[in-house]
Amino acid sequence: MRDFDEPDGDGLSVTAPKTWATGAPAVAHALKYALGQTSPRRTALTLLHINQAKGFDCPGCAWPEPAPGQRHRNEYCENGAKHISDEATTRRVTAEFFREHSVDELSRRSDHWLNQQGRLTEPMVLREGDTHYRPIGWDEALDLLAGELRALDHPDEALFYTSGRLANEPAFLLQLFARAFGTNNLPDCSNMCHESSGSALGETLGIGKGSVSLDDLYDADLVFVVGQNPGTNHPRMLSALEETKRRGGRVVAVNPLPEAGLLRFKHPQKARGVLGRGTQIADQFLQIRPGGDLALFQALNLLLLEAEDKEPGNVLDREFIEAHTTGYDAFAEHIRRTSWDAVLDATGLTRDEIEQVHEQVLASRGVIVCWAMGLTQHKHGVPTIREVVNFLLLRGNIGRPGAGVCPVRGHSNVQGDRTMGIWERMPRPFLDRLGREFAFTPPTAHGLDSVDSIRAMRDGRAKVFVGVAGNFVRATPDSDVTERALRNCRLTAHISTKLNRSHAVCGRTALILPTLGRSDRDVQAGGEQFMTVEDSMSEVHATRGRLAPASPHLLSEVSIITRLARKVLGAQPAIPWADFEADYDLVRDRIARVVDGFEDFNERVRRPGGFRLPNPVNSRVFRTPGGRAVFTANDFTMLRAPEGHLVLQTLRSHDQWNTVPYAMDDRYRGIKGGRRVVLVNDADLTGLGLADGDLVDLVGVWTDGSERRADAFRVVAYPTPPGSAAAYYPETNVLVPLDSVADISNTPTSKSVIVRLERAATAG
Repeated sequence: MRDFDEPDGDGLSVTAPKTWATGAPAVAHALKYALGQTSPRRTALTLLHINQAKGFDCPGCAWPEPAPGQRHRNEYCENGAKHISDEATTRRVTAEFFREHSVDELSRRSDHWLNQQGRLTEPMVLREGDTHYRPIGWDEALDLLAGELRALDHPDEALFYTSGRLANEPAFLLQLFARAFGTNNLPDCSNMCHESSGSALGETLGIGKGSVSLDDLYDADLVFVVGQNPGTNHPRMLSALEETKRRGGRVVAVNPLPEAGLLRFKHPQKARGVLGRGTQIADQFLQIRPGGDLALFQALNLLLLEAEDKEPGNVLDREFIEAHTTGYDAFAEHIRRTSWDAVLDATGLTRDEIEQVHEQVLASRGVIVCWAMGLTQHKHGVPTIREVVNFLLLRGNIGRPGAGVCPVRGHSNVQGDRTMGIWERMPRPFLDRLGREFAFTPPTAHGLDSVDSIRAMRDGRAKVFVGVAGNFVRATPDSDVTERALRNCRLTAHISTKLNRSHAVCGRTALILPTLGRSDRDVQAGGEQFMTVEDSMSEVHATRGRLAPASPHLLSEVSIITRLARKVLGAQPAIPWADFEADYDLVRDRIARVVDGFEDFNERVRRPGGFRLPNPVNSRVFRTPGGRAVFTANDFTMLRAPEGHLVLQTLRSHDQWNTVPYAMDDRYRGIKGGRRVVLVNDADLTGLGLADGDLVDLVGVWTDGSERRADAFRVVAYPTPPGSAAAYYPETNVLVPLDSVADISNTPTSKSVIVRLERAATAG
């Protein structure tokens, strides 16, 4: 599959990967991008208010801010500055733009080009048989969508998708509307990212969230950073790790690729970061093979058990294990059967490297494990995270300061959306409280997640798709199948701030419903409003837009959802949708009565910095069926590539946020002027008869014999682990079959794609 009109790589240049991240170049790149999008005044207005107590939350990653009074005046990273500048752009997509560009033409444009056109300004409709979107009034647009929803044979034929950009108040209202309509079909971006984390943590600890705070991270003796690249995906994490190092803590990085930010960090807001050498972040780097993390943590757990055998009572936290856990004996018996040959084969590490980490663990009282998609997007993603929990439980590193689990969420409010009820499998107590509060009976049958939603659209079981924020087409696997599925719908509707690929992949009828951005002022009948978000560490705080809206025709997400609900549901059940639109305080009052931890919501969120949601794990209360944390026995299956094949992981470039590239470069990896590149170990290239600079097609190969193809990628010799490769998504999403998912969580296996490299036909 050729990826639209992306450059073919003729202008591609490659230099050596960087050995440090951030510093003055990051500031310069951020300002250059910002000034290319808007004016100096508007740039200053956004950057001075982003992530401030009285400002707006960065719509990028979910990394938490320090407490008010401890924040820098410039509390943002390079990518955060780009993200907010991207939203605050003065470029506009008007009705004239859609008259000039057919949907077919838009479908052949690149993600980068589509995003660079600017902010959407008015509702648009593509009617059956039309070639171009046309303007439509808000009432007519919502009447059209409401009519299609009411005409469905069953509410479960509708899908309501969200990305993490959605704030708490509209997220709560969206799930309320969907359930009052009669469905739990609430797929979200978390299904593609951290669903494996939620599944594993819910089973073992009783809550699907992380347990640590920033203070815990600062005070930890040892922090594992596993399967993630903070320098690109959440750069402010590097500031926190620098503080960990300053206080005497150590960091172990576990990742298939050496990432510049984990090698050395130059803090751009400190003299030593601009003029000096910066801070070495990782004390030890384990270059692991993709998918080998389960074997690594099993080896560490085996070493802990053996150390306890030698010094009974001096290694494991026996008191904690006996008082607060279950399943230890079965776990221990399973771990003692671990084969070192299998571990070394799966990880690509040496036993000495693993034993060095073990010695650091023994010397550390407080240990935190942080992770991201490098763990979650494998078939065995859930067992891997369960094994991480085993590792922490053995020495009591759960439920005390400076220790715990830290899944690092990749989008601003993705955790808050789940807290608000955006989940196809919300627990029965939440549904019962929701029903009592609004006097209706919510459906209890589990709904469809993102992968199952694609299957349902493909098979004709789902007929209306409503996407609230995000870019569903480019966030999901199996691109060809996903696009055919959406085109099979009667109607697709997207509530969006900017143009993206999803707007060009249409049902028989399609709507674009433009909405306010995080940085826009939101004025309703009750006056100027604010909303709230929850970060990766369960801190809930206010976000207030400061800019004039991009167009007078924009509605807030709250307005769109509440107006649609009134048109679809009428007066039954008797939910005061119009009041909610006028005054978001009234929404928060209801959230306080439905969602655990939000008592006195309106009062507490008005305090500078907001408040932190309680996590029972930190009181060593485990809401599992047995009331204890659960040790698990996890079988390991190594992913093996056939002869002449490689294991490919998909990843972001540095100049990218989720599915949107801001530029065609990847500064830290030395890539400039192109994205259709595949990074391959030099020795593997020799074995495959290829050379740096060759043009190849990537062919995904699966156990059912099916193949998928991504055409015309330039080979780049790169220090990947032997037998593995890496390439950017969303260009490589086409290689991931819809049915290749993690056990239990149903998360696409985007970090373990078996591919072969074929010389491209155009290579001569």
